[in-house]
Amino acid sequence: MTLTLIIIAMAIVTYLPRVLPVFILEHLHFPAWVNKWLKAIPYAALGALIVPGIFTVEPGAPFVGVIGGLAAAVIAYFKGHIMIVIVASIVIAFIIQQF
Repeated sequence: MTLTLIIIAMAIVTYLPRVLPVFILEHLHFPAWVNKWLKAIPYAALGALIVPGIFTVEPGAPFVGVIGGLAAAVIAYFKGHIMIVIVASIVIAFIIQQF
């Protein structure tokens, strides 16, 4: 019973910070520059997660990840499907590693 209560309490504590901002921010209206800044956050976070990984794909050979990342960027720029972007960058990095 104690374990069940701990799990329920942890679920509530995890869920509340995710759902409360939705209800609070729904009634707030920000200036246009704040909205523009907030919309850029996901791209910045994504870049912060992806770029370090690109340079560490192959220890001692950062060009492998860079070429795979560039291939992914080019395919994404031309509106390629996300799965094609992912698979193509993995395949290109794998092929380059073989040489």
